[in-house]
Amino acid sequence: MLIKNIFLFFSLLLIANCSFATEMTSEHKKWLQDKFSLQHEKLIPIVAVADMFFACNQVRKTDEGNYQVTDLMKKISRNELAEKLSACLNGESPNSETALNFGLIGCFHEQLKELPEEDRKIKQKLVRQAISRLSKAERQKSFTQCVTDQAIGYLK
Repeated sequence: MLIKNIFLFFSLLLIANCSFATEMTSEHKKWLQDKFSLQHEKLIPIVAVADMFFACNQVRKTDEGNYQVTDLMKKISRNELAEKLSACLNGESPNSETALNFGLIGCFHEQLKELPEEDRKIKQKLVRQAISRLSKAERQKSFTQCVTDQAIGYLK
């Protein structure tokens, strides 16, 4: 039941706040929406949980696997991923401030992974500083946008 609730929560939360990436033409956005909207809606909660678990596991080391976010999404079942997140959060809700912060860190890690190491470290530090200054609503909006863009990237 907990596993189902984790994915249901993220499905509803992220889809409700969804707006497609801003760097595309309106025609391309429309084409993506028409062609991939159902896939996108199913992918968003998986991406969100993968981002959260990735960052949580880097800090708390509850799982010995050395995962990347894409591995978590492609090689681990939804149920196992939800269980891993639940174990890592150690009783905290997936809606908690901690889980949201882990999600942002995981999502931006993915967004920045192609940068040279020094640039990536600088930008990750800026992300952490921004997280500490934003309200929960602003962080949720940022996480929603980041996960939405990330999911679209996986569909391309």
